Amino acid sequence: MTALLASVRSNDEAFDAARAGAELIDLKEPNAGALGGLSIGEITNIARQLRARYPVKPISATIGDVPADAFDEIAARVIEVSDAGIDYVKVGVARGPSARRCLEQLADLPATVVPVLLCDSGMDDELVTHTAALGFAGVMFDTAGKDGSTLFDHVDVGTLARWLRLTRERGAMGGIAGALGWAQLEQIRALAPDVAGFRTALCADGRRSRLDPQRVAQWASALHRPAGDVGANSAASAPGAANAARL
Repeated sequence: MTALLASVRSNDEAFDAARAGAELIDLKEPNAGALGGLSIGEITNIARQLRARYPVKPISATIGDVPADAFDEIAARVIEVSDAGIDYVKVGVARGPSARRCLEQLADLPATVVPVLLCDSGMDDELVTHTAALGFAGVMFDTAGKDGSTLFDHVDVGTLARWLRLTRERGAMGGIAGALGWAQLEQIRALAPDVAGFRTALCADGRRSRLDPQRVAQWASALHRPAGDVGANSAASAPGAANAARL
């Protein structure tokens, strides 16, 4: 079964997503970029209140969009976010000269880091293999740009399947995100990642608008059905399906 990761920006959205069936609650600020970070105070407050009602539901949070060569800033932010009471710290890393060193440093930090490999400009097999070998709890494959293209426009399904398999063979969770919508549902089901992450597909009017719990419930139902089973909440019947609502 693929778990639904819902990106939220507030207490209200976090509780709505949890009640509607999201297995992982991801804290980020969509107005601050693809992996925009909330303040440490906001992360602490949301995590504390969510834990009081859902003590075993995993919570992740992003550190914000920080260049991979800003090692000291990344490390400081990772520790701050980890200490705010969340389970997983998400850090975006794009292909480039600093990526390998950044990932190695992340693996050495006293925090449970999930690197988010940003695939907009492609991703190296060697870097994915190296990342999987570093012992992270999970690895996500995502996009940084919100230009209407999806993860599948940058990486083909076969390559993603191989990367997810490699990640799992190393004992880590494998996840995908990146402008995923109803048009990509069958591709997501075919890949069967451990985690699929969404923001805009869960919102009523774009990624900066408020999360809609009905959409969360529909996506949870869709992800939990086996491949090929369209069911009542199909892509055709989902709200916004005609516009392929996206993360």
